[in-house]
Amino acid sequence: MVAPPFVFGPFVFAPALGELLRDGKPIALGQKGAALLEALLKAEGGVVSRQELMDSVWPGMAVEEGNLSVQIAALRKLLGVDPDGREWIATVPRIGYRMVTSRRGEDMVALPAQPALAALPFENLGGDSEQDWFADGVVDDIITALSRFKSFAVIARNSSFVYKGRPVDVRQVAKELDVRYVLQGSVRRSGDRLRITAQLIQGSTGAHLWAQNLDGALDNVFDFQDRITEAVATVVGPEIEWAEIERSRRERPGSIAAYEVYLQARAKILSESKRGNAEAYALLTQGLALEPDNPQFLAHAAWALEHRITMGWPPFGPDDRQRCADFARRGLEHAAGDAIVMTHCAMALLQVVRDYDWGMAVLQSAVDANPNYLTVVTSAGVGHLHCGSVEDALACFHRANRLMPRDQIAHIALCGIA
Repeated sequence: MVAPPFVFGPFVFAPALGELLRDGKPIALGQKGAALLEALLKAEGGVVSRQELMDSVWPGMAVEEGNLSVQIAALRKLLGVDPDGREWIATVPRIGYRMVTSRRGEDMVALPAQPALAALPFENLGGDSEQDWFADGVVDDIITALSRFKSFAVIARNSSFVYKGRPVDVRQVAKELDVRYVLQGSVRRSGDRLRITAQLIQGSTGAHLWAQNLDGALDNVFDFQDRITEAVATVVGPEIEWAEIERSRRERPGSIAAYEVYLQARAKILSESKRGNAEAYALLTQGLALEPDNPQFLAHAAWALEHRITMGWPPFGPDDRQRCADFARRGLEHAAGDAIVMTHCAMALLQVVRDYDWGMAVLQSAVDANPNYLTVVTSAGVGHLHCGSVEDALACFHRANRLMPRDQIAHIALCGIA
């Protein structure tokens, strides 16, 4: 499948061809410049580390960072400035670079004036790097729950996860991500025991607004997530009704064993590799054996099959399309208003079943339930494109861009602006 082109300002970039157009006219870019531009554009406005960029431009080679600086300077000169007079490529000190999107009013869909929060990856203190997926999964679920609240915005997962494993100055992070609040913490898992430490910090001053240590058995993780979510929502959005807080308690696996299967499967799907997809599907099959009606397992199984089909990877069997459709329909039967479940099932209906009316109705329900979650909004944009509603698609993509996207599962969506 040929990747769709990227469109930004007067430029159109076709990564499959390595071709850059300005106002329809080709510009000499070069192989390294094309690889660099593609890596930056794929991040959709998020920060890309210097190492990630060097791996993209010089795969498998050891090169000096000065070579990257030379390529960045050449690309900046080639692109010039955006309509606001800024360079298209911004430097994020000590970390890397990001593409700057034009903020002209006519190009953007206005978001309500609201505070924004970034949830940084929680540090894994368990001493086993193989358990990073658990710490990341805990934060993923907190981000998903917090993004349901309409009184504040939550920065997309991978805009904040670029800081994973790095010593951070919270005030600098808040400035770079343009957020008012930062949530950080740690997870220590030892056997069946769990300790989660979380703290909410005011970005401009570094002041601690709330902090808590949560200790207990591993199967307390859901209660811990709820308590963190409630505390943050209460501080950041004091006008939030408790009914909305209750609504954030989405359907979850009924056992910790099933929950671990779910977290591992999600991490493997996010790897966007053929092998990771196969491993994720195998895990989800195990999960469905434990809980056959679990909406998360059903939706993620539909997602894994939908992604495998659209990527053109070898099928698991001759009935992949039918199984994908069945998983999606069953997932929706048990969705209970969960926007993520609805989104993955809807995309299967659109891209595999080709039921556009039903798929779009489900996507709209997902957006209504969770308007600040990047994957939901970008998926709605893709759905509108499938249905030929270009203006509605653009509105979704521009809104997604304002939510600071660098989300692995939404990396193609903004290309739909083309």
